[in-house]
Amino acid sequence: MRAADLSFAPADFLRLTETAGLTGNWAWVFASDRQTWSPGLHRLLGLDPRLAPPSYALLVDLVHPDDRIHLASAADLMQGYALPEREVRVMRPDGTLRLLTMRTELHLSPEGRPRAAAGLVLDVTDSAALMRLRRADQRRQSAWFAAARMLFVPVGLDGQFRFPAEAARLAGRPLEDINADPFADVVPDERAAFRDSVAQRAAGGVFQAAPLIRHRNREPERYRVLSVPVHDDQGRLIERNGLIYPAALAPAVAATDLRPGLEQAVEGHHLRAARALLDWSMTTLAEASGLSLSTVRRLEENAEGQGARSRHKAVATLRAAGIRFVLLDDGEVAVARA
Repeated sequence: MRAADLSFAPADFLRLTETAGLTGNWAWVFASDRQTWSPGLHRLLGLDPRLAPPSYALLVDLVHPDDRIHLASAADLMQGYALPEREVRVMRPDGTLRLLTMRTELHLSPEGRPRAAAGLVLDVTDSAALMRLRRADQRRQSAWFAAARMLFVPVGLDGQFRFPAEAARLAGRPLEDINADPFADVVPDERAAFRDSVAQRAAGGVFQAAPLIRHRNREPERYRVLSVPVHDDQGRLIERNGLIYPAALAPAVAATDLRPGLEQAVEGHHLRAARALLDWSMTTLAEASGLSLSTVRRLEENAEGQGARSRHKAVATLRAAGIRFVLLDDGEVAVARA
């Protein structure tokens, strides 16, 4: 297993490996000297985030002296030079030695100047532990499929679907064919309309649909499709996660069950509409939520990340005041007062 193998792994699997202390990531913006580490990187290195602020210099210092030659120095990175993926030994503060794979990528400005660097770190000391986690994740998805023909389908920002292996068993087609054309099993009368609805969905919004699908020798069956955006801690959209299950299994998922995804779909005009229903000013919302006036203004101008904590605080405050954010059938969000 290499760091490159995890570059396009589903977000939920990456979170699983981070929680287990097997992966972590870091970023460094040169102009502002802002450095960030994921919680998983602190765990992987055996560091307390309260006592060890993110620092590329600290990361290099933890590497075994004989292996530091395999990492670019801070000066190298700022000048636009990074070594390819390397395995290095790292000595944790508690004295344990771990073998890590480090992959570093540079981000350039339009003029080609180094703007930032980011890295993915993978603990390969015990490759078996990582494989056990991957098998556990596969068993979980297989159990859902066996019990309810339920499929979890990540979709990358490039529009590529990543159906699980169970989809091939259900559809009776090779998995690569399903990923290449995920609409082929929708009945012809509905295929074009469903394809168009998927193409026109809002990138950061919640999407629901109920296409009629024919699998193998089965009679056509109505399925529910639910897709929600996934954002990182900075509010950047990183992928979409989809859930596909027979419509007879359960009714459409209620908006309250989709609260995290629904709140990511709440935009500035929804917040302004909610304030208007309450006859609140931006100052009133700021005081009630404990946010600054400038933060509320950025939220309403969509200048704050979709996954930002401030957005959740504002939405929670409006809900407490009697506002309801309702997910409509077409995936749009409506604002109402209880």
